Amino acid sequence: MYQTIKSFVRRAGRISNRQRSALTHWLGAYQLTSDMPWDFKTIFGREAKTIIEIGFGMGDALISMAKAEPACNFIGIDIHQPGIGNVVASLYEEGITNVRVATYDAVEVVKNQLAEASVDGFLIFFPDPWHKKKHHKRRLIQTEFVHTLCTRLKPAGFIHCATDWEEYALQMHAVLSEEKLLINSQP
Repeated sequence: MYQTIKSFVRRAGRISNRQRSALTHWLGAYQLTSDMPWDFKTIFGREAKTIIEIGFGMGDALISMAKAEPACNFIGIDIHQPGIGNVVASLYEEGITNVRVATYDAVEVVKNQLAEASVDGFLIFFPDPWHKKKHHKRRLIQTEFVHTLCTRLKPAGFIHCATDWEEYALQMHAVLSEEKLLINSQP
């Protein structure tokens, strides 16, 4: 089944007053719950393409994409409190309505919250490369997880991964290439 080893470590980080205020006052308006599978039409109040970013960090790319593509729904998954606070503050301040956040383990979210053939695309930008060989088992891009992502994709859906760590890029390429449900659009 799924690995019990987490691909992340909860790190304390400085939380600005803006981020703390967003977590306290506005998170509830944007946060998805983990108590039942998600229905995107109900969540967003419309039928639209739904793109999920796993590990959005401070959320700059997520916010930029949401503003550039208001006709799409976006879900950001991350557990880093300063980043979540930053995204929620931006959503509130800028009146962005096409983004929701999930503050849970992405592996569990994909496995339990997403219906098969429901997602238009997954974005995974710069996941932790876990540099030491003994930690490679913690890397997010693993065979089983990629296969589960593929089962959640709609026909013609996509997975876009990026890393700046060459050795991890080679592993990502190998894992993604082995998945029979994927076609590499950038061979």
